[in-house]
Amino acid sequence: MSDYNSGYNFGGASDSGNKKQEVMDKVRGELALANAQELINKINEKCYDKCVPKPGARLESGEQACLSKCMDRYMEAWNVVSRAYVGRIQRESANQYGGGM
Repeated sequence: MSDYNSGYNFGGASDSGNKKQEVMDKVRGELALANAQELINKINEKCYDKCVPKPGARLESGEQACLSKCMDRYMEAWNVVSRAYVGRIQRESANQYGGGM
């Protein structure tokens, strides 16, 4: 009987589970990249408009300081919102799958 089973892979469920996990990891990576690009685009749009009223060949020191502070605030706000969103999703997921009985 062991000779009969030795040439076959009966772990099909785990193979499909591994492939599913690989796809999920890839999707998560793509979403993280999309989020990072969105953050950069928003920072560029909001902070540049606010801090550089008259574009020139160089940034003045006040413009540089404004951009730095604006970027820091925007990233901090983005992180607060992201943490709150992830927390909410986790709570809803836990409630949906039996955690809130």
